[in-house]
Amino acid sequence: MKTAALHNLGCKTNAYETESMAEMLKADGYTIVPFSDRADVYVINTCSVTAVADQKSRQMISRARRMNRDAVVIAAGCYVQTGKEKLLEDKIADIIIGNNKKNDLIKQLHNFIENRSMIADVEDVNAGQMEFEDLTMHMSDDHSRAFLKIQDGCNQFCSYCIIPYARGRVRCRDKQSILDEVSRLARDGYQEIVLTGIHITSYQTKEGNLVDLVEDMAKIPGITRIRLGSLEPSAVTEEFAKRLSKVDALCPHFHMSLQSGSDTVLQRMNRHYTTEEFKKSCELLKEYFSDPALTTDIICGFPGETEEEFLQTLDFVEAVGFYEIHVFPYSVRQGTRAERMPDQITKKVKQERCQKLRTRAQELKQEYLTRHAGDVREILLEDQQMVEDQLCWMGYTKEYIRCYVPVSEVENHYSGDAVTGYLGQENEDGIYRLQLI
Repeated sequence: MKTAALHNLGCKTNAYETESMAEMLKADGYTIVPFSDRADVYVINTCSVTAVADQKSRQMISRARRMNRDAVVIAAGCYVQTGKEKLLEDKIADIIIGNNKKNDLIKQLHNFIENRSMIADVEDVNAGQMEFEDLTMHMSDDHSRAFLKIQDGCNQFCSYCIIPYARGRVRCRDKQSILDEVSRLARDGYQEIVLTGIHITSYQTKEGNLVDLVEDMAKIPGITRIRLGSLEPSAVTEEFAKRLSKVDALCPHFHMSLQSGSDTVLQRMNRHYTTEEFKKSCELLKEYFSDPALTTDIICGFPGETEEEFLQTLDFVEAVGFYEIHVFPYSVRQGTRAERMPDQITKKVKQERCQKLRTRAQELKQEYLTRHAGDVREILLEDQQMVEDQLCWMGYTKEYIRCYVPVSEVENHYSGDAVTGYLGQENEDGIYRLQLI
């Protein structure tokens, strides 16, 4: 029996690509085993968004080599793209596959097994316009929700980010290819589709834009939920919000990546909006959707960030009223403009600011959840977990509120993969229960 183990680092786009590569290996006769097991082939889909991500990628490649010296170790993805020379020098991977070359996985695996010579399948993603690499996925580890990559690359060039250099320029998947895959996933029982990409706001083909795609996806029988990945404020126009509000399947959960609530910091980051424009986009979503869940990312301690600028961020997140905030300390990324900026913030100050923002974020989340306690909501059942010594189903509402329902109760209310009930109050462990009706 041939075995393969895969490990994913990084974003949801990477996760989609990792599952697609797992399908390729299965089709080639491999049995997929946990990454902690001894396997014949190891695939590490790497990340390069921060220096820490680079380090973790190298560690996982080295770990695979230690687990089985005779295995074929394959490194793919963003760190391969940005750290190719280092990987060639270290020789810890047998095969390195860059972005836009993952469809070559099986071909290069066969080449290595035949010749036993290191393979580097990496091309310059910034050398001219590239075509979208049309990876597909028929099955997902999650039995009710499937991620779907619709776009790759980024043209934004934020001053702290290496991703445009690792992923190349924007390119989009053919609309019919997307709809065909959604139809296959629906036939296999998947009800929720999460649209992913590096910059999905830029999705545009000759057949239409992101809103056109969502409207057509919603017509496919069996698809009850469509969830969007990260959005840029500039995309949220009145037409955008109005049209999407008429799509019943669209989840009222919008991830608007802010990064800072200070206009001067946003300028240094080369973000292409002001706080006023960002807030207007959020207000449009609130106008067309009933108390939508707005989530965001914020970087604390960007070079030159003053105490006043940080306080502006604290005030701004409260003014918007986010449901969830993912807080990150600024991490110096080699090869970016921010690396060369003066006034780098100390680790201690970054940690202090992160803690203050996380405390405020938790308060805002609690305010949002309290407003919805007692509301009737539907959750899709995803997996079973032990909660307070009781076996429960876990699932999410359309707003992405995680809830638990005792398995014994679900048996009497089960309908497909969804159950409906009242959102309960949070218990001491932060657990929310859906009280079935």
